[in-house]
Amino acid sequence: MNTAAAPEGEKSLLILDDDAAFRTRLARALESRGFEVTAVGTVAEASDIAAKAPPAYAVLDLRLEDGSGLSVVEALKKHRPEGRVVMLTGYGAIATAVAAVKAGALDYLAKPADPEDIVKALLAEPDATPEPPENPMSADRIRWEHIQRVYELCGHNVSETARRLNMHRRTLQRILAKRAPR
Repeated sequence: MNTAAAPEGEKSLLILDDDAAFRTRLARALESRGFEVTAVGTVAEASDIAAKAPPAYAVLDLRLEDGSGLSVVEALKKHRPEGRVVMLTGYGAIATAVAAVKAGALDYLAKPADPEDIVKALLAEPDATPEPPENPMSADRIRWEHIQRVYELCGHNVSETARRLNMHRRTLQRILAKRAPR
């Protein structure tokens, strides 16, 4: 087990996201800010890196096709307890934020997160209260994200989603047919 403290100034960073375009943009942005980035697209690849060469920092997507970023947080904390992890997700929900923090993440940001916000979260003092984001999601966008999350959890069943959201089915269908608000 590799539990040595991070050498002074070490900036090794793991990015885990299954969206290749977002992962590439984020990797470039964080490399330009001095991080030594390794970017992967699967939980399996990230878990392998966490076990063999755990980085000082990690930016992990919560939901991926082959599993959850939470399992990678646990692997990173096992092999490098002082590692600093920020979770990203397109589905902002209180329950998943709590689960991420309990697993050992420092912060939980909604996608698409600004690279500056990610760096601030990674480098924040341990007891510091995070600053509010420069461009937070609108209330309409948060509502839309929540509806999309429940719709996905219900297996894309409109009737079941409407029932769980206490919403008329036709209203839900109209919302689902529209583009995401900004």
